[in-house]
Amino acid sequence: MRAEPQAAPYTPDPQILAIAQWLGDPVAAADFPDTILRFRNRRWDKAVGLGALSDAEWIAHFGRFQPLPDNLPQPLALRYHGHQFRVFNPEIGDGRGFLFAQLRDAQGRLLDLGTKGSGQTPFSRSGDGRLTLKGAVREILATEMLEALGANTSKTFSVIETGESLWRNDEPSPTRSAVMVRLSHGHIRIGSFQRLAALEEHDSLARLVDYCLAQYPGPLPPEDAPGREEPAIILMHQVVERLADLAASYVTAGFVHGVLNTDNMNITGESFDYGPWRWLPRWEMDFTAAYFDHSGLYAFGRQVEALSWNCAQLAIALRPLADSAPLVAALERFGPLYQENMIRRFLWRLGVAPLSPERDLQLVATAESGMRATAASPDAFFFTHQGGRAAQGDLASALEGFAPLERSHPYWEGNRPEALLIEEVEAIWEPIARDDDWSALEAKLAAIRRMGQAMGDPLPPAGHAAPEPA
Repeated sequence: MRAEPQAAPYTPDPQILAIAQWLGDPVAAADFPDTILRFRNRRWDKAVGLGALSDAEWIAHFGRFQPLPDNLPQPLALRYHGHQFRVFNPEIGDGRGFLFAQLRDAQGRLLDLGTKGSGQTPFSRSGDGRLTLKGAVREILATEMLEALGANTSKTFSVIETGESLWRNDEPSPTRSAVMVRLSHGHIRIGSFQRLAALEEHDSLARLVDYCLAQYPGPLPPEDAPGREEPAIILMHQVVERLADLAASYVTAGFVHGVLNTDNMNITGESFDYGPWRWLPRWEMDFTAAYFDHSGLYAFGRQVEALSWNCAQLAIALRPLADSAPLVAALERFGPLYQENMIRRFLWRLGVAPLSPERDLQLVATAESGMRATAASPDAFFFTHQGGRAAQGDLASALEGFAPLERSHPYWEGNRPEALLIEEVEAIWEPIARDDDWSALEAKLAAIRRMGQAMGDPLPPAGHAAPEPA
């Protein structure tokens, strides 16, 4: 059974104030005409000491954005640049969100509360700074499903409907509005480094490296890595480890993020910002999530390449602080680290313990080949063969000798797996839009969390220091 997030006292720690002067701009939240609480994450509110808030207090903080005690005195819209579909854009930043608070969890990790749909900022350009309620519902579903499948993801912390009518080109309009709060392990992006490098603010670039190493600790580079004691090189290795693992978690989840731009890449390796995401109906490398991804740049089978390319952009941004050779040496670890994490995550989802590097790799290759040949749903494949059961032919041969993980839960005795294809997402949204009926969403979230319980504790994400109790 999966352990619930550990409860913690409220421990504010706005570390970002030390670098806020050049990292972001103080902003004010929009004054919304209404605030109706639609989702409160009862699993994670306790983990940051906010479980005792009444709903009225919750709305005051996460709908009206009254500051939390001893936290950021004013929201901070972060500045960054980024490659968007491989085209560098210096005119971006937090255009409809901001950093609202920083706090510690029971392990002493620094966590951020950040928003989406909280109003216009200096980076909004022509945007209205708002979020559709449907977009918020979709993000709830994406984060809950990824968390259940063991991926390192931000958590949807709060959704409050705000009483405005929005016009959008990609959904029926007018449509309802919302403001969402995410809980995540930081908001520093590859694009944050790209901006400082582009502006030649090298002192700030070095300070941002130091901030990330202090607040998001991870292992040192391998003993034979050149420059392994230099801060920029240490960070580069950690980000490569984290993003290689993130790529592996997407693949084993059968998930397509859709928009893997460098401004959407958190240096903690934590997935976030869910727009046109999809889960695979079948194991198809060319499957895309975004209707505007005409070249398939971020197709399912190209996500590994995309994250590796994004790591290369971080290396370029860090070039003012370090020589090329040790940065390249860190980048060259991405491929082997991806394969290592792909294997460990694939076997975890399949519910079998590792056997040997050669046999583990053979099992993954055989399973992938079988899914392609049969056009099987990844969700159905992993459910049907959980713990090595019901295997035939090549898969049965590849599974010989693998020990099943101990997963005893009624979920595995059911007739079908939990899945989240786009047709079901639309079916969940329809009664909300038509009748303000949230029962389908509530039932789906309960089912997803039940699956997460059946999966057991997730594998630890790569590239992070082991947490210790505060």
